[in-house]
Amino acid sequence: MKPDEIAQLRKDYTLHTLNEDEVDPSPLAQFQRWWNDAEKSQIDEMNAMTLATTGHDGMPEARTVLLKAFDEKGFVFFTNYNSAKSQQLDFNANCCLLFFWKELERQVRINGIAEKISVKESIDYFDSRPDGSKIGAWASPQSVVVAGKTWLKETFEYYAERFKHGKIPKPPHWGGYRVKPTKIEFWQGRPSRMHDRILYTPVADSAEGQWKTERLAP
Repeated sequence: MKPDEIAQLRKDYTLHTLNEDEVDPSPLAQFQRWWNDAEKSQIDEMNAMTLATTGHDGMPEARTVLLKAFDEKGFVFFTNYNSAKSQQLDFNANCCLLFFWKELERQVRINGIAEKISVKESIDYFDSRPDGSKIGAWASPQSVVVAGKTWLKETFEYYAERFKHGKIPKPPHWGGYRVKPTKIEFWQGRPSRMHDRILYTPVADSAEGQWKTERLAP
């Protein structure tokens, strides 16, 4: 593709609509609806989401992580607690998650506050992982400059040998975060770029955790 052809890349969205009188009063219930739709559509890695954070320098950084659980308390992912993303979350717990399900012409944007989950929750999930992933959690000093691929291979082999007999424990530097949402936007692509955007924000001083919905201009 020639550089001058990039500007001509476009798609008109026509599959669905999103109306205020059709969404659930709860953003979690609405997310569950869309999650079920994504599952039925057999979207590849439907739990992949972009995580955006900021650190000491104020510069935003983004990367793809995998959602591993969600409920009324928030959205959970796992990582190395010494990684760049973890250091940024330790400095500034405000973050943003973004799901983009192009097969449904939908995205969900979640602003929230990240906090580490309990050690027990992290152990329970870690124990469910394949052995190779468990060893990788020990072998990789995530986000750190290393000597090369050979060093990583040898380090992986070292831990594979170390844990070849018996259960592989969770590393102390590895665990989960839960992002507690402060606002959630549901975006449905529409023709002529007149997209449907419904924003959920908490109702102030609501003892029952109520949310209000508002339409945003596309």
